[in-house]
Amino acid sequence: MINKQFAGILGALVISAALSAPGNAQQDVEAKLQVCSACHGANGQPISPGIPIIWGQTEYFLTKQLHDYISGDRESPIMAPLARTLTQAELRPAAKYFNAKMWPAKSAPAAAAPAPEGMALCQICHQPGFVGGLPAPRLAGQSYEYLLDAMKSFADGRRTNNEDMVKIIQGIQPAQFEAIARYISSL
Repeated sequence: MINKQFAGILGALVISAALSAPGNAQQDVEAKLQVCSACHGANGQPISPGIPIIWGQTEYFLTKQLHDYISGDRESPIMAPLARTLTQAELRPAAKYFNAKMWPAKSAPAAAAPAPEGMALCQICHQPGFVGGLPAPRLAGQSYEYLLDAMKSFADGRRTNNEDMVKIIQGIQPAQFEAIARYISSL
């Protein structure tokens, strides 16, 4: 058992060392992001198909999503409190950190699904092959479950942080969501 005097001295030394250590903002951000691996995976593979891949995701998209969780424009009882541990100045470095990581390879090739009608509209923003680009995220390789839930959440108003996506999804028949999610997840 540590006595109170020793604990006080030890605490003062730790605080002093932390304050006198040269600050490295990127290391501080990376330390905060270690908690992300609990759900998004230590190797970039999420622990559940309902959780998106964030390794290698577009920097713009990641920055916007973190901002939206902080501001309340995108709701999540898990992500919002975690995002709020970041300052506004740390959002872009956090996004760069994950963007710089390699998109995880699929463990097994998915069965090729036929391309459903209307895919050209989706590729205007998400790019050919659904690899993402300004302003849209990479969708190719995300799980079927995540993609289907994302489309449904835009359609039913649970997710409103992208007005263009809400309008586009409203133009797609809900019966097509499954075919679209299956196709894109197979890429």
